[in-house]
Amino acid sequence: MSFAHHGKPRMKRLALPLFLGLCAFVGGHTAAWLGPRWTATVQAQPATGTLIPPSPVASDILRISDRFEAVARRVGPTVVSIEATKPGNGPNQVKVKPVEETGSGVIVRLEGVPQFLVLTNNHVITGARPEQITISTHDGRLLRPGHVWADPESDIALLRLDQSDRLAAATLGDSDQVRVGQWVLAFGSPFGLSQTVTHGIISARERGQVSLGSTIRIKDFLQTDAAINPGSSGGPLVNLDGEVIGINTAIASQSGGNSGVAFSIPVNLVKRVARQLLERGSVSRGYLGLQLAPSFEPADALRLGLDRVQGALVETVYPDTPAAAAGLKPNDVILQLDGTPIRNENHLINWVSTLPVGRRVRLSVWRDRQLVQLEAVIGDWSQAQGRFRTAP
Repeated sequence: MSFAHHGKPRMKRLALPLFLGLCAFVGGHTAAWLGPRWTATVQAQPATGTLIPPSPVASDILRISDRFEAVARRVGPTVVSIEATKPGNGPNQVKVKPVEETGSGVIVRLEGVPQFLVLTNNHVITGARPEQITISTHDGRLLRPGHVWADPESDIALLRLDQSDRLAAATLGDSDQVRVGQWVLAFGSPFGLSQTVTHGIISARERGQVSLGSTIRIKDFLQTDAAINPGSSGGPLVNLDGEVIGINTAIASQSGGNSGVAFSIPVNLVKRVARQLLERGSVSRGYLGLQLAPSFEPADALRLGLDRVQGALVETVYPDTPAAAAGLKPNDVILQLDGTPIRNENHLINWVSTLPVGRRVRLSVWRDRQLVQLEAVIGDWSQAQGRFRTAP
């Protein structure tokens, strides 16, 4: 879960061991109208009694504050705390005391599904059976999921709630429309403190250079400086329209606490994975059969004759794979796929994973200081993953 070496920040997933304890659940109210309450505040001048209108800056601050409050009132009732009891395994699979962890989640509705669903992270509930998972609502009710779906490769989990009375559902937004610098609110249960809300901005998009363990391959995070801490995993990241744009997943930290660098799974990815989990029980993904360099440095680009760092550098081509059949070789740099520039290795992995099995694609490849055009046929990752656990 980390790459903490020689002073580099440590990536930490945010499920929280239960030994820290849970605080009492905070009661909430039903969802209210989201629009801002435009406050007509004035300032009194004591000496003369003259009323002075607030400055434009003060008015802007009040409007932002009112919007934060409105979003918190609307989204708060949809946020839940999650406790999961997981089997304990020591060295050589020796059973030890079960591990109890806490995280967060958000209640949603998806088209065609009559029940309410809870979105959270796979690492919050992995290894726990439905009867070992407790979901606490904003008003203190305790629920068990009727069914659990999970996708370890994207760290997304979906819990079905068969109880349908008096539950509020959050609205899912469009993460493709998220802008750097945009205000956001993060909801969750950091350190077991349920119904916690923090604020910040979107610091960056499409972050993929995040090490979170061997099971997570699909990494395309929104970065935020909203305060997120252990126990916040699975909680929603929300825009100022009250729409969920991400699921909080990890932090970069030297100490394990908030450092202003946190990562959320974009909600559009969550929606795609959730739909496949509901329809098929698993996620279908394409693959080529490559090992890509985890980093592509300026020195590497110059050595290969490129004038900028771009594309995905091939380290290994596995035999009997679509990549081998296409003629890809080590030290190739894949610059484009079907005419679209490849930003980095993570961009290529994520894109290939979304392509249908059997699709023929065109690859623009930099080889021996010249451009080469190749064709590849996307393979079925579900059949190949036993052989190539880390291949794109």
